[in-house]
Amino acid sequence: MSDNMPISTNELTARLQKAENIRIRDGVVWKDKYDRTHTIAAARDAGDGTAVRAPGRVTALRWLGKLMFGRIYDIDGEIQFSLSLADIGEENFKFLKTNLDLGDFIGIDGEIYTTTAGEITIKGREVEILAKALRPLPEKFHGLTDIDTRYRQRYLDIIANPETRRTMKMRFQMLRIIRDYLDDNGFVEVETPILQNIASGAAARPFVTHHNALDHDFYLRIAPELFLKETIAAGFDRVFEIGKNFRNEGVSPMHLQEFTMLEWYAAYWDYNDNIDFSWAMIQDIVTQLHGKLQIEYQGQTLDFSSYEKIDYTARMNELLGVDILEFNDAIALRKQLVNAGMFPADELKDLHSVPAIVDYVFKRKIRNEIVQPTITYNYPAYLIPLARRNDADGRRIDIFQLIIAGAEIIKAYSELVDPIIQREAFDEQAANKEAGDEESFDVDEDFLTAMEHGMPPISGLGIGIDRFLSIIADQPTLRDVILFPMMK
Repeated sequence: MSDNMPISTNELTARLQKAENIRIRDGVVWKDKYDRTHTIAAARDAGDGTAVRAPGRVTALRWLGKLMFGRIYDIDGEIQFSLSLADIGEENFKFLKTNLDLGDFIGIDGEIYTTTAGEITIKGREVEILAKALRPLPEKFHGLTDIDTRYRQRYLDIIANPETRRTMKMRFQMLRIIRDYLDDNGFVEVETPILQNIASGAAARPFVTHHNALDHDFYLRIAPELFLKETIAAGFDRVFEIGKNFRNEGVSPMHLQEFTMLEWYAAYWDYNDNIDFSWAMIQDIVTQLHGKLQIEYQGQTLDFSSYEKIDYTARMNELLGVDILEFNDAIALRKQLVNAGMFPADELKDLHSVPAIVDYVFKRKIRNEIVQPTITYNYPAYLIPLARRNDADGRRIDIFQLIIAGAEIIKAYSELVDPIIQREAFDEQAANKEAGDEESFDVDEDFLTAMEHGMPPISGLGIGIDRFLSIIADQPTLRDVILFPMMK
């Protein structure tokens, strides 16, 4: 049976009959509990002669006359078990041989021993069928290869493919490392709304949903930034949130509309503090997950022992032959790029603002060529309306990004806390939106009011969890590191 074929009528009928046989004998097919003494991992470490009660899903069965060998599985691994007619009795042995299938959950009461081949095994004295599987597992020896089935039925993918199992466990381990790291450094985890009145905090097209009770449209948040800054204004010095963001934009191997983001904000820091702190955390994550700072990603060796630096404005000026800080005419800029032969006109026709065009050029011509961990800094102010203007030159902002293998992993900056300049920046965004830039911000009067009440110096940072994990887990797409990715 292929991965995506439906179960055959004959097989379903046979398994339903076996379920009825179990009901007749036990009274219940799908049991309510099992008193476990050992997980599979604990049983493997228990040592010969240890009595165990270990449950799991059956992934292998081999009947050899009056002896049977099988394997049970849980998320941390598998263990072999053996049953003999002499130990469990002829009636039980025959019943299991007739009614036990791959995929069923069982509990084994027995004793650990090591076979002559060196295999740790549970010698079963008693076996209880805990739950009958009415559908078979994917073919064990070939794994689950159909991509659509792997994503839609991730539970089968995890059972059949050790690589998927490793990746998902790495994801949850990474989240624990991050939380521990931030907690150890005085950060408090907070929660902010998913449904928001204003689509703000990042340049992105939002999702819109209608609240029936309030008869009002809300946006699914594109970023928690503004609420987290208001939390700083309330007196929390260091806050963070790990949660879902939603951006109604195109799909690619490194872009999904629903994704997990880590954002934190620290009072009295500037962006240089964030560079040092976040890089130390990145190194800690890589070291804990890999045991070293050099990892493989899609055939390339990435070295996290250090990072390179690129001055964004200087590199873009060199590329375009003009001062990008002076750009203010989107139509003239598009024409210049087309005349220089850098892009065809059709490729730029949907970019209606200077920030959108400049960002597009950087991503296509510079970011995509970056492989090793690289920090880019010194950006034009018009790119990030929520970032602090440089005190020496208001056309620039105090920002950095960490880019690895062509992907933006971190964006962080010294936050704009001047309410006068913030209102001007929001008005500029509103003008860009009016000109057709669907990713520009709306004006958030509630946030401006909070800022007018006073905010301390702040530096904030965002990390795309899915994107970063895809790199350190050596996976080619974001869907490969998400437990249940969105499917059409």
